Parts: sequence; structure tokens; C-alpha cells
Amino acid sequence: MTAQPWRGVAAEQRDEDSAAAALLRSRSRRLLGDLLAGSRGRVALTFALIAIASLAALAGPWLVGIGIDRGIPPLSRDGDTGPLLAVTAAFAVTVVVQAIATRSYIYSMGRLGERVVLDLRKRLFAHFQLMSVSFHDDYTSGRVISRQTSDVDAISALFEDGLDSLVSAVLSLLLVGAGMLLLDWPLGLVVLAGFGPLVWLTAWFRQESAIAYRRGRESIALVIVQFVETMTGIRAVQAFRRQRRNDEIFGELNSGYYDASLRSFRLVAVYAPAITLVGNVITGVVLFYGGLRVIDGDIKVGVLVTFLLYLRRFFDPLQDLAQFYNSFQAAGAALEKISGVLAEPPSVPSPASSVRLPDRSGGGRSVRFAGVTFGYRAESVIDGLDLELPAGQTTALVGTTGAGKTTVARLLARFYDPDEGRVLLDGVDLRDLDDPALRAEVVMITQENFLFSGTIADNIRLGKPTADRAEIESAGRAIGADEFITSLPGGYDADVGKRGGRLSAGQRQLVSFARAFLAAPAVLILDEATSLLDIPAERMVQRALRTMLGERTALIIAHRLSTVEIADRVIVLDGGRIVQDGPPGRLLAASDGRYARMHQSWQSGLA
Repeated sequence: MTAQPWRGVAAEQRDEDSAAAALLRSRSRRLLGDLLAGSRGRVALTFALIAIASLAALAGPWLVGIGIDRGIPPLSRDGDTGPLLAVTAAFAVTVVVQAIATRSYIYSMGRLGERVVLDLRKRLFAHFQLMSVSFHDDYTSGRVISRQTSDVDAISALFEDGLDSLVSAVLSLLLVGAGMLLLDWPLGLVVLAGFGPLVWLTAWFRQESAIAYRRGRESIALVIVQFVETMTGIRAVQAFRRQRRNDEIFGELNSGYYDASLRSFRLVAVYAPAITLVGNVITGVVLFYGGLRVIDGDIKVGVLVTFLLYLRRFFDPLQDLAQFYNSFQAAGAALEKISGVLAEPPSVPSPASSVRLPDRSGGGRSVRFAGVTFGYRAESVIDGLDLELPAGQTTALVGTTGAGKTTVARLLARFYDPDEGRVLLDGVDLRDLDDPALRAEVVMITQENFLFSGTIADNIRLGKPTADRAEIESAGRAIGADEFITSLPGGYDADVGKRGGRLSAGQRQLVSFARAFLAAPAVLILDEATSLLDIPAERMVQRALRTMLGERTALIIAHRLSTVEIADRVIVLDGGRIVQDGPPGRLLAASDGRYARMHQSWQSGLA
């Protein structure tokens, strides 16, 4: 009988899932080892303190047994309390040692955990900043927030609530098991015989809870993504009355997280009572068997009491593991997701060894697109583009929506790398420049430039962090922003609010222009940068641009053809290809050309 094909496919899928899970675990362990690499001394100290506390705790039952067998009988015969006092004093010492060691390892573990979390947050923040624009296009802000908040918090909770318990439980199991065998090996074998069900239960719980907690981390990430997306687009939500649909989506995702969490608690509700049941059964068997041996005189009462006390310390760690396994699994699932993000390579990587650009003295640099092909995912936008922009030339890039204008700008700013071909700056491939060098040479101003919380002066200073107040105000005057800035309460020290919300769209754009003026790059890219300005403000900015551009190279992308007036050259794109190229006056004179028709259509729209 031949095997059914679907069985082979299912087996292959299981193998792939198993391999993927193994990779996740391996990557997570490497990340954790890397995070702990600088704290090996503290890790060793913490483990040593846990071992001391465990040994001190295990000494208690042993001393109780000695006190019963050697301290109480003499007291009942001749009143000699010396042995009992000695045992009691030794017991007190172990209690003090245990308390001090426990306090010390809890504090040490706390410091270790906070150091790990501190390092992890810094790594994530730095990594997310280094990742390219394409990564952030695909990886939503909600998932970014989930990695930085709930996932890191899960790892922090592991150090706060669970890791010391795990180490202490493992040590207790080993030490108590060895101690019981040394104390009385027949009774020890009885306990070990009942250890089989415990191992099976723990293995089952570990496997099932790992799946449940991984689903839980995925579910909470989806909840956060939906929440962030809704709040970010709250204006559109309210304008188009999408509240009900958003409630439905959020309710489904929230219910998914509820179900995943409930599944985890169900597993704990099975595992913990099962451990208790097995422990109680074994305790009953030991009490019966040990009692018979005491009656027969094979062992002393103190030995049996010690053994029963050790049994409690043997099963309590397993119950602790059940109690804290939430933290273990949640942290493990979170660590898998974080390690996956940190292992994600940037699609626009820094060169292994950067190339130095030739020196310049205030002028521009030549730009060349050599056989550039690029597309977003499977959709091609630019195909074999050859374009050269001489140093100091102001070039306007026009075309219909989707023609590839913004893509050209993004490639020049190296937000993306071409799929084929090269983008060259003074003959140097952008991929051979390190990021600081590239950002000092190329500045891009978009339609909605971002303003950070702080003052207007702080936002302008981003263009040149070492700039003094006079340079900042000079940049403001150069682009005509000084008039509105000085009219605000506080002037250049006025707070722009969250994302520049206290300024109008036009004012925000003027601040971003001042920022770029201050940066004084070799290449300036304006991507619909004047589209949010009214006509008077646009004229004012155009006058400032003529002064500012000077000999610098500029690439201007605009739908408003009035902005093209300052250009030395106009390039018309269509489908990622150049269909017209020349001075604006000459292209306008060709009445049957694409640019002339666009200009006529634009003028008709103004009428």
C-alpha cells in the first residue's frame, strides 16, 4: 500500500516547523548569552548566593532530625539540654545565613535583570533607528512598540519573579534528591520511583505552554498594532465613522489574546494540582513505609521526620516552577521575537570600509543614475534609468502620479538601494559611503517634514547641531521664516508641541526649510516641499531657494509647476522612464510635448 501524498507534506511541514522552532530557541539563547556576557561575575555571584541559601535551607530539616534523635532523649532522662541547645543554635545560624543569602541574591538578581533590560532596550532602540525605510514600511509601529514594551517587560518579569526560583528549584531538586539517598536510600528509591510521573508532567506542560505563550505574545502584538493604528488615524476614524468597525476588529483581536491567556492558565490549573497530588501520594507512601521501618527499629524517628521535611522541599520547587512558568514561557516567547528583530539585517547596510568623497568648498556634487532598476516588492517602478545631474544644477522632476519621481528622490537619499545599477555621488557609489558622510552631503525635504517636541530653535539646529543662536536666526531669515517666528510668544524659543502641532502646516515646512538651509548640503532634494504653502509663502520660499541653492545641486519634485520656474532643467518622467529633458523654456515652447500639456493643464486648474 503506497503512502498518501498528504502524509509526506504534513511530515515535511512538521520538520520545517521543528527546524524553525529550533532556530528561534538557538537565536534566543545566543541573545541572552550576549546580554549576560558583560555580567558573568554577577551571574556567578548570584548563583553562588542561591546555592548558599539552598544549602542553608536544606540544613534545617537535617538539624531537626538530629535534635529529635540526640537532643530530646537525653533531656527526658537526665535533664541535659546541651545537645538540644547546640542543635537549636546551629539551626538559628542556618536561618540567619539563609535570610542574608536570600536577600543578597534577590538584590543581585534584580540588578542583573535591570542591567539586561537596560541593554536590551538600548539595542532595540538603536537597531530600529538603523533599519531602513523599507523595514519600517513593512514592520508597523504597533509591532515596534510591542517589542519595546510588552516583550521587554516580559523579560524583566522573568528576572523579577522567576529566574531565581528556577535556579533555586533546580538546586533544591538535586541537593534534596542526593540528601535523601544519603540519608536513607530505600526511602530515597521510593521517592525517585514517583519521579517518573513528575518528569512526564513537566515535559508535557513545557511543550504545551510554550505553544500557548507564543500565541499569547503574537496576540498581544496584534492588539497593540490595532490600537496604535486606530489612535494614529483617529481623525480619519471619526471623520468616516469607522468606530464600530474598529470596535469589531479590536474585539476579535482582544478575544484572541483572552483565549490564548486562558489556555495558559488552564495548563497551569492542570499542572500545579497534578504535582501536588503526586507529591501527597509519595508523602503518604513514605510515611507508611518509613513508619513500619521505625517500628521495626531500622531507622530512627528523627530520620523519618527529616525525610518528610525534605519531601516538602522536594515538591515545593516543582510547584514554584508551575507558579512561575508563566514568566518563563512569556519571557521565552518575547525573547524569540526580540532576537528575530535584532537578527534582521538592514536592507541598506553600511559599507565594510567607507570611501571618502573629494573635498568641496560650498559647491554641489554631481549625481548619476547608471542603469538603475528598482521596484517595491514585485512591482517595478524604475527600469534602467540613466540620468546625470551636473554639480550645481537645479533640476525639476515632473510627471503624473506614479511616474517614479519620489522613488528617484528616495534612491538618491539612499532610503532604498537599487535592485540593479548604481547611484553615484561625484563618481562614488552611495553604497560605499557611510551614513554620516552621506547625510552631510544629501538632505531631503518632504511634503510633511517631521518636527520633534521642543523649541523652534531646537528643530532648526538639527541641520547643524553645533550651530549658535546667530546662525539659527540667520537661517530663519534666509528662508523668510523669521517674521512668523518672532511674532510667536517666545520667538525662536517657542514650543512647537507634539509633532509640531502648535504650528500650521506652512509654518512647519518653513522651519524644515530653515533646518535644511543651516545644514548646507551639497545636494538638496525637495519632494513636494512647497505643496503645503500658500502662494505668497511659496513665492517667498522660492526667492530664498534661489539665494540658498547657489552652486549646490538640487532635485525638485513638484506637481505645482510654479515651483519649476527656478530650475535650470526639467525632466519629465512616465512609467519610470525619461520622456522629456531640457530647459523649462524650451520644453514649454514645444506645445505638443508632455511638459507643455502639463503646464497648460496646471494653468487651467488655477483659472
